[in-house]
Amino acid sequence: MHAPDGYECPFCAIVRGEPRRPPGTAEDDIVLRTPTTTAWIARRWWVNNAGHVLVVPNLHVENMYELPRELAGDVHETARTIAVALKAAYACAGISTRQHNEPAGNQDVWHYHLHVFPRYEGDDLYGSPFRETTPDERGPYAERMRAALSNA
Repeated sequence: MHAPDGYECPFCAIVRGEPRRPPGTAEDDIVLRTPTTTAWIARRWWVNNAGHVLVVPNLHVENMYELPRELAGDVHETARTIAVALKAAYACAGISTRQHNEPAGNQDVWHYHLHVFPRYEGDDLYGSPFRETTPDERGPYAERMRAALSNA
């Protein structure tokens, strides 16, 4: 386990619906809730890949080593649903997923999470810088995703 003593998991707070201070994830960023997973527009965006989505299990699980098989299936079904909606909402050319475990694996929040990125030809996702966004920037992306999900 890598979470420090007394760790207050920000993703658990999001799942519980607790308000976060800007630029933190807002309730309006959430695009899908299931009984076992939650998905929202991420607040960190890469230059050419705006509006990517994080998918988390509602149960606090630090990393993939602890993720039960059934919950892994639920997370990936939610990611598949999000991927289809990203294609419809953003007209992207493809989808990438990314997941990190432990400090050496570049994990920076101690709650399992799967990134689902819209991809475009030549977007240089893995070589480009990222930035933090505001709830106002994320709002239109969340609206487009919710609309695409409701039409699925």
